[in-house]
Amino acid sequence: MKNKLKLSAVVFLLCGVLTPSLSAEGFLKVVGTNIENDNGNIQLRGIGLGGWMLPEGYMVLTSGFADAFWQMKNKVNEVVGPEKADSFWTMYRKNFVTRKDIEQISKWGFNSVRMVLHYEFFMLRKPTGFDWKTDGFIILDSLVQRCAENKIYVILDLHAAPGGQSANNISDYNSTLPSLWQSDTNKAMTMSLWKKLADHYKNEPWIGGYDILNEPAWDLPPNNQPLRDLYVAITDSIRSVDTTHIIFAEGNWYASDFNGLTPPWDAKMVYSFHKYWNSNDPGSITPYLNLRSSTNRPLWLGESGENSNQWFSDCIALMESNNIGWSWWTYKRIDTPTSLVSVNKNSDYDYLLKYWSGQVTKPSVDYAMTSLVSQADRLNLDQCVLNPGVIDAMFRQPFTDELKPYAQNIVPGRVLSINYDMGKNLLAYKDNDYQSVGGGSWNNGGQYRNDGVDIEKCSDLFSGGYNVGWTNDGEYLRYTIDVQQSGSYSVDIRCASLNGGGQILFQLEDNSNAGVANIAATGGWQTWKTFHVGQIPLSAGIHKLRLLFLKAGFNLTYIQFSTVDAVGKQNDDNIPKVFALSQNFPNPFNPSTVINYQVPKKSFVELKVFNILGNEVASLVKETQPAGAYSVNFSASHLSSGVYFYSLSADNFFQTKKLTLLK
Repeated sequence: MKNKLKLSAVVFLLCGVLTPSLSAEGFLKVVGTNIENDNGNIQLRGIGLGGWMLPEGYMVLTSGFADAFWQMKNKVNEVVGPEKADSFWTMYRKNFVTRKDIEQISKWGFNSVRMVLHYEFFMLRKPTGFDWKTDGFIILDSLVQRCAENKIYVILDLHAAPGGQSANNISDYNSTLPSLWQSDTNKAMTMSLWKKLADHYKNEPWIGGYDILNEPAWDLPPNNQPLRDLYVAITDSIRSVDTTHIIFAEGNWYASDFNGLTPPWDAKMVYSFHKYWNSNDPGSITPYLNLRSSTNRPLWLGESGENSNQWFSDCIALMESNNIGWSWWTYKRIDTPTSLVSVNKNSDYDYLLKYWSGQVTKPSVDYAMTSLVSQADRLNLDQCVLNPGVIDAMFRQPFTDELKPYAQNIVPGRVLSINYDMGKNLLAYKDNDYQSVGGGSWNNGGQYRNDGVDIEKCSDLFSGGYNVGWTNDGEYLRYTIDVQQSGSYSVDIRCASLNGGGQILFQLEDNSNAGVANIAATGGWQTWKTFHVGQIPLSAGIHKLRLLFLKAGFNLTYIQFSTVDAVGKQNDDNIPKVFALSQNFPNPFNPSTVINYQVPKKSFVELKVFNILGNEVASLVKETQPAGAYSVNFSASHLSSGVYFYSLSADNFFQTKKLTLLK
């Protein structure tokens, strides 16, 4: 134990001496209503590192049973024990932000990061006070060094102050303990922490400043006097050791209410507001612009996001046209199209989530630890999915109406419906519900991309795993297609429709009508059939294609372009080469699932479902079918939970697979 204490002391001393910074562009400073460095006015473009030191429930999919970090820690401790839990959280933090993450953030165009802090990484609470911890400084020193190498400013943001500054998970508030506002000890600890941080980084130019309290939200007396008093006290603590760095001050009620926080109490001070789920017209920021004018201090949008790409683009354009720096929320979380980076969820972690939700039995310690470690490993950027549409909406779309291909759509071939162009609503696409303003969702499916276009998971063969759905009359999608050779093309579209009656108009870049697809009922929203559009002459080169939904009521997965020879015969290189039966999706299921199969030639096909005793419980297909890929919806609402089997027989082919019904 003594050796461990000595080692901790050495580490603490070492981490107090940062590696000398690379050639900096100077400390950020306040010059009137501008934030500047040695090169003059700087437009701060930042990303918040939420979820690293302080996970929130929605970021790791635990909102239903563990929304706050302390609740998450209890859940993990319960399944693997404290020692293994510490090992998991260490790996979690190690993989969440690495050197590659910072390099990628810089490559995208960000010049700042907002580093979320939890006081527990710096202070160990004791009955008679607290001891300092090195954990937080080690993490921060590494981050600052990596950011310095990439010329990125680090703005320190106290997200979880001692006791919590709001009654929410975002401050890791525990209602059984006194809040920040209910305890003089908590206030004193907060002042001590900021003094320690300021003393540690007082000579570091790549520290952009101190965001001293994230989103305070408490029913305070008129004029927010306790908030102002605490801000002044924290500022005095900082200024006793650091007279250089910027102080960022947020209003009460989630950085929106600045009543009583004027006049400013520091010459190097910036007012920071947050903006979510409201309109992006000039009126939405008028109170903050008035605050800037009356105080002669800069503004900073310290947090915004969690909306659609169109909302992102409009908000950033509004900020930049008004000389307001911004920091987006948030960089990385599990299974999301809204953040820059989406972390893949593994099935073992999903089992843990179901256990914590009370749906399945408790796993063994070994199983739980393996699933946690595997999920922590997936936090590494190399295993994550980047969301290019989000980046495009933040850095290109605010300044141009031009469209940009989302994917290389080669003709002849299959153009996935989800790979429409990147751009604004009414240009790259038209969707009736394309952003969240005043509540509501902008995307019913919530998958793959972050536009208004509604995308969901599907299992149709060759669909890429997703389909466009929830279509409405008058909506449309635009595609950039790369035609490899001039000629006549036979065009088909793959759709599913419960009631039929849909119509899709195909238009080329000159607005000429190239054909209409009439969509009949297919038997369900995930029962897929191919519909013929017609023949379209296309010259080699890049073309624009628009799909206009004249009559809605269908889902779609892809458009198939096949060459046609001189006598009008379709040359379809995508006809299946072999018989195949796919695993049903989803599986387990309740009460419906989709079964895909393919036949390479005209055949008499039978698709049946049996129980474990071998008794037939459903006959899904019994007919002669031409070569092609097929999708069948199987509803088991009349059956009880259990294991079943389905078989496909066609020509000399026969195959059986297992499916599980869980009610």
